[in-house]
Amino acid sequence: MNDALLSLLQRLAAFDPAPLFVLSLIPYLAFLWWARQVRAFPRLALRGFELTLVFVAATIVAAVIAQNRYGRQLADVDPLHGGAEALLTLSNVLVMVGFLSRERDPHP
Repeated sequence: MNDALLSLLQRLAAFDPAPLFVLSLIPYLAFLWWARQVRAFPRLALRGFELTLVFVAATIVAAVIAQNRYGRQLADVDPLHGGAEALLTLSNVLVMVGFLSRERDPHP
């Protein structure tokens, strides 16, 4: 491997992606705003997308608890990780059921 590529990989490995995470909330919040404005957007699916924000917040809290209480990352503390992932599963189910119900009854 040449030195330039190795240097690039080392700089990428040292990059902190946390600011990008915060910035990613801006388009997601814009999407939620847009979805609320569209009357044809399934309300249950919208609730699922909103619940995704709850999942994000719960995951952050669970990660802090896992680190401070157990000295481990969230993925290594099964009860906390499972609880957070259950929220994601629930939000995905709401989105799916919301769009499926919309498909069956396109004129509510």
